[in-house]
Amino acid sequence: MSQPILDLKNLSVMYSGIKVVSNVSFTIFKGETFAVVGESGCGKTTIANSVLRVLPPDGVIDQNSKILYYRDLSRFLDVVKLSESDMTKYIRWKEISMVPQSALNALNPTIKVKDHFIETGKAHDLGDKGEVLGRARVMLEAVKLDADRVLNMYPIELSGGMKQRTLIALALFLNPKFVILDEPTTALDVLTQREIIILLKDLKDKMGLTYMLITHDIALVADIADRVAVMYAGRLCEVGDIYKIFYNPQHPYTQMLLASVPKLGEFKIPRAVFGTSIDYRRLPLGCKFHSRCPFAMDICRREEPSMIELEKNHFIACWLYMRR
Repeated sequence: MSQPILDLKNLSVMYSGIKVVSNVSFTIFKGETFAVVGESGCGKTTIANSVLRVLPPDGVIDQNSKILYYRDLSRFLDVVKLSESDMTKYIRWKEISMVPQSALNALNPTIKVKDHFIETGKAHDLGDKGEVLGRARVMLEAVKLDADRVLNMYPIELSGGMKQRTLIALALFLNPKFVILDEPTTALDVLTQREIIILLKDLKDKMGLTYMLITHDIALVADIADRVAVMYAGRLCEVGDIYKIFYNPQHPYTQMLLASVPKLGEFKIPRAVFGTSIDYRRLPLGCKFHSRCPFAMDICRREEPSMIELEKNHFIACWLYMRR
């Protein structure tokens, strides 16, 4: 995986003047599943919304940030610099799409499923209604749904799993190359979650997709991801491949996050990440995790660590390693 498809450089985002994502940098390569994990409120969904430029009205991307989308090795677009019309023309849904959070509430309850596809087609200047519905049938069948039946149903008539599959079909409707999955299995029962995971893997292989997975579900990350970025308080703590992060986590937050998850075959009681989440209005100096970290030193309370490469393709922001 050497060809980049998305490259974030010093992404910073503010809501009403309060910085909630700070200097986040990582590269996602074509064909991989890149997971961004962390507790609620750490900035995961803000990053996803920044990539598609669908932040709420008070959300602002710092103009020194770069979000580079590579159409191929030699051609890329900086999402931050594109106009709204160019985002619709070149990026949204055509190149990058999203399966949004809260699948059970993401569909408009007042219109039929077919109208969701028709509206998406109109927004992107597709052909006539017949062409749109023809594409819709292909995608609904690809996600293992009865297309003719589902197209004429209202969202309230769909089960949770059917709604999620419909959203996946909508996300793939214009044949994008890069798909953001924002908590794709939340609020689904365990069996339906498993079906969705298998479906996502199958679609990735068949359609040559690249995924950015936004989640707090460690088990889902272990099942589907190739590489992982761990976030805390709008900052990256650790980035590495799935094996490094799960079998040799180095950042104290990553270690505590993994220790909080019960493991099959072990009789240890999971340990909660003690302390309370950060208040972005009153961010402390230094490392933002220091008040909850058992290894905090004086320098952690004074200066924020920068991201270093601990070993090949394993990055970490922690004073424990910078002082060695």
